Amino acid sequence: MADDLGYGDLGCYNGWIKTPHIDSIARRGLLFTDYHSNGSSCSPTRAALMTGRYQQRAGIPSVIAADLKHPAHYGGLQLHETTIAECFKRQKYASAIFGKWHLGYYPKYNPTHQGFDRFVGYVSGNIDFRSHVDQAGVFDWWHNLKPSTEKGYSTHLITSHAVEFIRASKQRPFFLYVPHEAPHYPYQGPKDAAYRTVNGVFDNKGIRTDSKEAYREMVEEMDNGVGAILTALTDGGIIDNTIVIFCSDNGATTLGSNGLLRGYKGTNFEGGHRVPCVVQWPNRLEAGKQSAQLIASMDLLPSLFGLASLKLPGNVRLDGLDLSNQVLNTQKPIERTLIWNGVAIRRGRWKYMAAQKGLPSDSLFDLDSDSSESINKIERHPIVANAFRVELARWKTEMEKTKTLQPTRPK
Repeated sequence: MADDLGYGDLGCYNGWIKTPHIDSIARRGLLFTDYHSNGSSCSPTRAALMTGRYQQRAGIPSVIAADLKHPAHYGGLQLHETTIAECFKRQKYASAIFGKWHLGYYPKYNPTHQGFDRFVGYVSGNIDFRSHVDQAGVFDWWHNLKPSTEKGYSTHLITSHAVEFIRASKQRPFFLYVPHEAPHYPYQGPKDAAYRTVNGVFDNKGIRTDSKEAYREMVEEMDNGVGAILTALTDGGIIDNTIVIFCSDNGATTLGSNGLLRGYKGTNFEGGHRVPCVVQWPNRLEAGKQSAQLIASMDLLPSLFGLASLKLPGNVRLDGLDLSNQVLNTQKPIERTLIWNGVAIRRGRWKYMAAQKGLPSDSLFDLDSDSSESINKIERHPIVANAFRVELARWKTEMEKTKTLQPTRPK
């Protein structure tokens, strides 16, 4: 999974960056045109992906902050939540995460307590790609529960650990989660030096004046990492029977491209959450297909279990849907509802957005004819809009009643 990669960045989505290895997944498998991150920023989407539940229900509606003064700094994915790694673990799968966690800064929230056998990476929202210092000036690179002084460009380290894990685990089923840092700031290409220091003063976004070029370099290097992982699967003789998914955690910032979509990361417009997603599984998926199924991060858990013909634990309660039939058979998309942050709701062609930052009045968009969300049709379809308002209010009430509670800030 990429971090802050947009709908218009990749080659296979007619984007501006050359990404031959990610493009090869689309060419050999399935490209989703209507895949969405559950959130329009980091932590919420990751919570939804891990639990198969709305992030609001899982107790992580917003980013877990680096700032110790921020109440959200002290929260995390609570241990009673059942993760996708724990579900696979019960099926005797090996599991590992290499890269960005961002579901809790403190050791009690470490991925090794959430079903993963191995963790190498960082727990914050971003780190210097070289010095591994987060934006609060804290060193943040871990091997399981221990800080590690391992040196290297984070994209390279994430890739090398993933390849090593594949080689060591090829004789048994495994679940491998590779959440890359790229192309999230700081904008550092693979040839750039470290610039953040522990307790230092620095610009969070980096020191390069050509940030857009750095962004491109970061995406291309991540694509090389995807290629190395695909090569490891091929060399291990397991590529044909391995499901490979590549996606993004939210839309791009203004440095990247969301194509013709309106908005960017942090907004509830399509550009904030409609993102790339490609899947390959040579033994089962027909090559070169596209799917218009409306699908989201929280659907990956139930859909992967459906694809693998595995039974989920009986105590797991999901908001996500098992869309394995739509993936395997590229059937006609089923109609379903998705909600973002209690202020945007999508079903079929319609998307309703309550008034919010960047949108002064309630709006209704017909995405079939207006994917750029430029024509407000609320006056022509007041009944549709009102039904969505009622549904949003009901959803918010349910989330408030059922949400996982976070610890309060220590006094």
